[in-house]
Order: sequence, then C-alpha cells, then structure tokens
Amino acid sequence: MLGYASLEACSNISHFVTTRLGGVSSGSYGSFNCSPFTGDDPANIRENTKLLLEGMSQRPQWLLIPHQVHRAHVCVADRELLQHTGKELADCLEGTDALITDVPGCCIAVSTADCIPVLLYDPRHEAVAAVHAGWRGTVQRIVSHTVERMVETYGTQPADLIACIGPGISLESFEVGPEVYDTFQAHCFDMDRLAVFYPASGKWHIDLWEANRLQLVGSGVAEENIEIAGICTCQKSDLFFSARRLGIDSGRILSGIMLKR
Repeated sequence: MLGYASLEACSNISHFVTTRLGGVSSGSYGSFNCSPFTGDDPANIRENTKLLLEGMSQRPQWLLIPHQVHRAHVCVADRELLQHTGKELADCLEGTDALITDVPGCCIAVSTADCIPVLLYDPRHEAVAAVHAGWRGTVQRIVSHTVERMVETYGTQPADLIACIGPGISLESFEVGPEVYDTFQAHCFDMDRLAVFYPASGKWHIDLWEANRLQLVGSGVAEENIEIAGICTCQKSDLFFSARRLGIDSGRILSGIMLKR
C-alpha cells in the first residue's frame, strides 16, 4: 500500500492507496483486488480485504466501499447511517461516488482503475472525504460538490483542506473521442488548459488530474495543500489496475481514509 506525504504528516488519520500486488486474486483481478463490484471471486475479495485491514495502522470499525455509478452524489457517513448493516447499508451506499465522514474508526474508500481518486482532510473540524472522479464525475464537478458538502455539514473552510489526487490515467494516455471533448467544453471547462490534440492519431487527450486540481482551487483549497501522485495507472498497469489495459472485468485499486479512534 502507498500513501501521501501530506497525509502521513497527520498523526490522527490513517490512509492508503492499494496497488495490484500482495493479494490472492488471479487473472485480470490479480492479485490485490478488494472491490466487491468487479465480478471477482467473493472468497478472494474477503481474503484481500482481510489483508488490507491487517495492513492499516489502526483497524477500522467500519470499512465503507460504495457502489459507484459515475455521477456526483455525495453521501454523508454519519452515525445514523452506520447503524445500518448488510443490505440496508449497501442500499444507503448505492449510486454514491463520494463519501464524507467525521466519525472516528469509519474508513471510507473509493475504487478506481484509471479514474481519479481524491482524498480530503479537514484538520480543523476533523472530517475526511473520499471521491471517485471518472471523466463523467469530473464533468459533473464531483470534487467541487464534495467540498461544498463538507462546508455545509462540518463548517469546513476550504483553505484548511489537505487534498490528494491519486493514481489515475494521465493526459498522455487518456485519448478521447470528440463526444467527450465536446462534453467538457459544453460544461465550460478551460480546454486550453486541459486538452491537447495529437495530430498523429487525430485524437484529443484530456488531463483529468488538472481538471480536478482546478476544481479544488476553484473551491478555495490552497494550491500548496494539493498533492498529486502523478502516477498513470494505464502506463503502470503492472502495479495498478487499468480498465483501458485490462478491460472492465478487472480489479480496482482502493483509496481510503479514516479518522483514528
């Protein structure tokens, strides 16, 4: 598992970014796939999740992994939600692409395989967020919505936030069709900053890292508080799951964060 320097410096939280390595799954799920929404053998997912929890600096009381649908719904993981178990809890997390919580011991995580994971920490109000920002979620400005929800729910001041943009597909690898380019343009993104045309292929490439960084800055997060992993999952598919390289039926990396008890 990997981590971020800016979050490692905060002693009262635990966080992680998983790689493909060290688990028991095989094939396109090989080997450390902890996502229950991929078609992998449930027994392998349970074993990999056990290994994940054993590797954390403090074992969580809850581990929440939502079923993501590439939208911009932000779910508040409060104590009322955490009273649910089993199918009731799964129903609460259905269709969620971002989680926020201020409950110690509640680890919130998002699963990605080229999409962009974003972790947020508010050290003043002791609240955290985990965001799944695929290109559709990015267009819908899910990161901005998450910051807004933290402001509404916890009184977060965006300038206090520590933000980490994790491993995901890079501009060089994210080749898109005209419909994706047009969608970003129609939603008023600065395409001069985000897109590059590659004459050899006749295709546009879009920078999802920068698109989400700009959302953070636009929401009031201080630029010096934003850490970008700069790791392309597509180019490093030997270490990270990549849907472009391995197909949709493959594993996912997890990016998680928790307030310690």
